[in-house]
Amino acid sequence: MGALAFGVGTSGAVAATVPPTATPTAAATATATPTPTPKPSTATPTPTPTTPTPTPTATPKAPTAAPTPTATTTPAPSPTPTATAAPKPQTVVSLTFDDGNADQQAAANTMAQYKLKGTFFINSGFVGGANYFTVANLTSLAAAGNEIGGHTVSHPDLTTLSSDEAKRQVCNDRINLTNWGFTPVSFAYPYASTNAAVQKIVSDCGYNSARGLGDLRSRFGCAGCAYAETIPPASKFITKALDEVDSTWTLKDLQDSVTNAEKTGGWVQFTFHHVCATTCDPLGLTITPTLFAQFAAWLAPRATTNNTVTKTVAQVIGGAVKPVVAGPIVAPAAAGVNGLKNPGMETFNPATGLPSCWMIGGYGTNTAVFATGSPTHTGTGAEAITMSSYASGDAKLLPQFDLGDCAPTVVPGHTYSLRSWYNSSVVTQYAVYLRDSIGVWRYWTSSPWFAASPTYAQAIWTTPTIPTGMTGISFGLSIFLNGKITTDDAELYDAVGAPGTTAPAAATPLVAPPVTGKVETHAGVAPATAPAG
Repeated sequence: MGALAFGVGTSGAVAATVPPTATPTAAATATATPTPTPKPSTATPTPTPTTPTPTPTATPKAPTAAPTPTATTTPAPSPTPTATAAPKPQTVVSLTFDDGNADQQAAANTMAQYKLKGTFFINSGFVGGANYFTVANLTSLAAAGNEIGGHTVSHPDLTTLSSDEAKRQVCNDRINLTNWGFTPVSFAYPYASTNAAVQKIVSDCGYNSARGLGDLRSRFGCAGCAYAETIPPASKFITKALDEVDSTWTLKDLQDSVTNAEKTGGWVQFTFHHVCATTCDPLGLTITPTLFAQFAAWLAPRATTNNTVTKTVAQVIGGAVKPVVAGPIVAPAAAGVNGLKNPGMETFNPATGLPSCWMIGGYGTNTAVFATGSPTHTGTGAEAITMSSYASGDAKLLPQFDLGDCAPTVVPGHTYSLRSWYNSSVVTQYAVYLRDSIGVWRYWTSSPWFAASPTYAQAIWTTPTIPTGMTGISFGLSIFLNGKITTDDAELYDAVGAPGTTAPAAATPLVAPPVTGKVETHAGVAPATAPAG
């Protein structure tokens, strides 16, 4: 706070001005009338006394009295005013939570106790998954005054996607949240990864702002940065925030992030992932419920003592709610056309070491090692899985669970021919997953077993009818015993118009099973140096 300057008038003593003394007018001197000289007379008359008329004596003027001088009062000096402290600059704190992890409910309960509100950035494709919020949970959060914001459908690094896939991830996530009854106007980038093209997509999808990470000064980084974001931010689509909170943060770290910002005022965004014991997340992105409660108890009173208030992101940014915008639709492959991308596994993703558009799948207790396969069926690419220490579950290579860049589009009511070349030391079977209109992936069904084969053989199977509401498919030959399998040259065709085959196909069930598998929560691959976001 700058020094206050007060203007004080200087009061010097004013000398009383004494007017000059008036000179009195002197009294007039009486002039004596002389006795006249008598004329000589022959007769001696009886003299008549003559009384002379006296000359009037002028009345002398009374001297003018000198006025009593009026003393000019010397004014008392003005008192030095008491300095009034300037109001403290307002600091705004936003408590934000990424990914929709169910353990964040502990923080929500604490915030309700202290009348604090937060912003929860949700991946709609994970809602209802194991250890994630359900729609009912989100509804309760919103009813308590918290904000529900967007975080993409399935948490990919948006900068690695095609423009159309990024639009589907951002726009369709906002549609899902809106259809569930929320008003998503704030967004957070997965892994805090963004560029100008991605920022435009977020804006075009109808959001009013988007949060980054690590652009404010703290003990954990950005030493040359400011302690607080400006209000309004210089860029609403890359708002500055602290590094994400992890298990190394202390109460002092949390408090310092606020008190440092209070020196100038501004906006401080905290980002939390898991609210649980320090061992609950392998990445260590945790804060314990006890530490969060201590911070909330310290933060809440500062609204009255330090002009530090807690607001949701939407309250800070403001702006109208914009209409939702749908992402581009991916048409199904034409009859007789293979719907898979990179089916021969000829190109590889350097970030994963896997064939482009493919991902690792599996569950249970086992050890699975993925590697480039050799020999190949055709070309130079194939993928091998070696299973050991098997107790349960399986492992497989699948087309990426996404919204259409890699995963093929399917049509409800149609059946599809799955084909892959493989060699294996143990039996195998197809595991099939379906994507619904929200973007949620679930296990659907499995094919009959295919026999072990020391040389390449083709596994052919036609799916049951695709259920209503399903929009995409992913499948792969799985290994569920100790051994090794290598796969290459996968194909997917609408059964109507599919090319002919020479190998026999496995039997297809007469009745399509319902899609009852759990929600799959496979996040995209994180950039090597990016935060979890």
